[in-house]
Amino acid sequence: MIDLSINQQQLQRTVARARARNIIIPTFKAMKNPAIIPEQVKEKLQKIGLWDLDSYNLFRITWQNEPLKRGGLYNGVNYLELPSRLTGVEARIFALVGKWFPTGSHKVGATFGCLVPKLVTGQFDPTTDQAVWPSTGNFCRGGAYNSALLSCQSIAILPAEMSRERFDWLARIAGEVITTPGCESNVKEIFDQTWELRKTRERVVIFNQFEELGNHLWHYEVTGHAMEAVLKQVMGPADHFVGVVLTSGSSGTLGCGDYLKELYPTSKIAVGEALQCPTLYDNGFGGHRIEGIGDKHVPWIHNVKNTDLVIAVDDSNCMAWLRLFNEAAGREYLVEQGIAPDLIEQLPLLGISGIANVIAAIKFAKYYELTKHDCILTVLTDSAELYDSRLKEMREKSGPYNKIKAAVDFHQSICSLTTDYLSELTYREKKRIHNLKYYTWIEQQGKDLAELNAQWYDYDHYWGSIHRQAAQLDQLIEQFNEQTGLLAQL
Repeated sequence: MIDLSINQQQLQRTVARARARNIIIPTFKAMKNPAIIPEQVKEKLQKIGLWDLDSYNLFRITWQNEPLKRGGLYNGVNYLELPSRLTGVEARIFALVGKWFPTGSHKVGATFGCLVPKLVTGQFDPTTDQAVWPSTGNFCRGGAYNSALLSCQSIAILPAEMSRERFDWLARIAGEVITTPGCESNVKEIFDQTWELRKTRERVVIFNQFEELGNHLWHYEVTGHAMEAVLKQVMGPADHFVGVVLTSGSSGTLGCGDYLKELYPTSKIAVGEALQCPTLYDNGFGGHRIEGIGDKHVPWIHNVKNTDLVIAVDDSNCMAWLRLFNEAAGREYLVEQGIAPDLIEQLPLLGISGIANVIAAIKFAKYYELTKHDCILTVLTDSAELYDSRLKEMREKSGPYNKIKAAVDFHQSICSLTTDYLSELTYREKKRIHNLKYYTWIEQQGKDLAELNAQWYDYDHYWGSIHRQAAQLDQLIEQFNEQTGLLAQL
């Protein structure tokens, strides 16, 4: 379970800091249902930009923001339906859109789920502690942003080969940025850096997305309910929800699948990863270009026993989609293929990992031979806005994009997708993947073997107890806000 024990002395310092800096913390209930957010807060938001460093933007940690860069409020869950004309499958694929979170990625929600439990219990002291955000990209950006909103010092850790946009933004927001060797696959190097900080710094608190159960809980509660809302909106009497398809990364977003399975017991959870680093699929390793889904290990917070499929996605397809969707010649070719112009205008909502999610969803649909009455959910973690430097690199390497290249990418990377490198997991195959946690988390990171076994053998109690903590956490948030007195003063 998430540790919610109270450190009263530190909590009082945190309350005083929040009162002095005008920090009100939203509840999970408010993130799921922004209609309950006080009208006075909404009036403040109408004068604030989506990415502004203003503590009221904590109330924009929701899937329901109006798609505006400034002054927007709430307008239902942001999602995109990808039609058969584009995907080549009859199944209806719906993707929640991450661009309209502060920082342009839903990872800002995951970092909230990790940081706030320690703030409202006094386990983290913003007056003395530094929040350390080890990441392969968007998580450390979200962590640095939330740290700034909550008046905490932050240290961002990410691999040196991540996109230039991430580093440029972090240089302005994070207190300190530490680069580690390699690409998104080099997660152990990130973990090693956190141990170095523990040895050399006095007041650091590590928020490791791969092990923080608050990451899982935020997605179970907030993303899960957002997906439920989409299904209620789009499904007709004859429609059937088949499953959620998501790349692994920290495995936090997979928590929404746990929630959906409670509502739709026959639905499935499919987890994607890079074919160039097929850790779950084949105990494999390697480097890849699907930024932000670090691998070569099984995250501690991955509920493996509840996972039904593993789908490996070729990163060359992801990069082809990125260029096809964002180059003028590619967009013109899509028009010729009958793709609606209004949809083409929205395709930049797909960043690289979001593209990987959609590709995995297509493979999922083809594997199960799904029909027009079958619905699949996935997530667009971020948008192409964060990958302009990658597009520039591809232009420099491969030359200008033209109609011929667009045709090749469309037919090779979309129309020709197959069900290769896909595994429907048996009980033993799930256990094999779960057992891989031992080497990373017990041997390297010092986790408790009894807890590892509880994740598998005491399955319902272990994960169910975490899911039930959302109400308790909301209560602590409400008590924290009462102590600051700020809500009453609005």
